[in-house]
Amino acid sequence: MIRLLTIAALPLALAACLGGRDLPPTLATLSTAAPAPASIARTASPENSLTIEMPVVPQALSVTRVPVHVGPTAIAYVEDVVWVDRPATLFQQLLAETVTRMTGRVVLDPRQALIDPGTRVTGTLQHFGYHADTGEVVVVYDAALNRGDRVESRRFEARRPADGTAATVPQALNVAANEVAAAVADWLAR
Repeated sequence: MIRLLTIAALPLALAACLGGRDLPPTLATLSTAAPAPASIARTASPENSLTIEMPVVPQALSVTRVPVHVGPTAIAYVEDVVWVDRPATLFQQLLAETVTRMTGRVVLDPRQALIDPGTRVTGTLQHFGYHADTGEVVVVYDAALNRGDRVESRRFEARRPADGTAATVPQALNVAANEVAAAVADWLAR
């Protein structure tokens, strides 16, 4: 009886976490497009390992909804689309997995604080949403890292067409986020 009540209460609890809204039929997430190696077993000195930090985001991305930029000063949200987690978390996980698969480097999770974090990759996820004026999703990530003798920063950007609906925006954002993640992986492999 208690188990049935717990399972029955799960949708209500999730709706409460998402601001009391009714949940859409599905929740959106990001998945890496980088091919998975047969196995991942790597060794590196601390200075050769990487830690991909959670990106800083503007307030419009501090929610689980997908922003729609309507002109230069107005933001709405795509109807019937909710992320499974906040965009910063999803992008950080996608970036870490893509870098792991593409570079051969040891990539540590920031929560592994007892291990030397090695080179820390930080950044700002400037845009991660739909732009109504151009009819496309835009992902812009400003990355920075300290390579020991110098600090480097670089902007990565990808755009993909979408029609502003729940049917196209999450998929287009996944493609654009993967393009950015692959470009960052190439940059970090140097």
